[in-house]
Amino acid sequence: MADTNSDWKKALKSKETFHDFIINYFKEHQELTGSYDIPSYYEHYVVKLDKHEQLIITLTTGMNQSGDNVSIPLPMKEKEKMSIEDFRTLILNKKFADQNMSLADVFQTVAGVQSTNDDNSK
Repeated sequence: MADTNSDWKKALKSKETFHDFIINYFKEHQELTGSYDIPSYYEHYVVKLDKHEQLIITLTTGMNQSGDNVSIPLPMKEKEKMSIEDFRTLILNKKFADQNMSLADVFQTVAGVQSTNDDNSK
């Protein structure tokens, strides 16, 4: 794939083309990851494609420890399954395709991770 930042937007026009794009993307990239970190808080997400062609979005959130003997809650992990077509519909409804966003940015938004200017995708 030459330019995944624009190719996914072109693929959105067709259910079948977008499906094929996502399948091929995850054949080349085992997962897509991103994160948001500030001194007191973090969010990390991982997106994978399962054997049933469902997108699995795992979001881990937690508090960063500061100081000695600080009691902090364990990280919270949430998983969401989404069909490729549901993901395409969400993108179209949210008008992500009209914005200057990469596929990683869209997954980050869907996962609920706060936006950063860094490209943390793999």
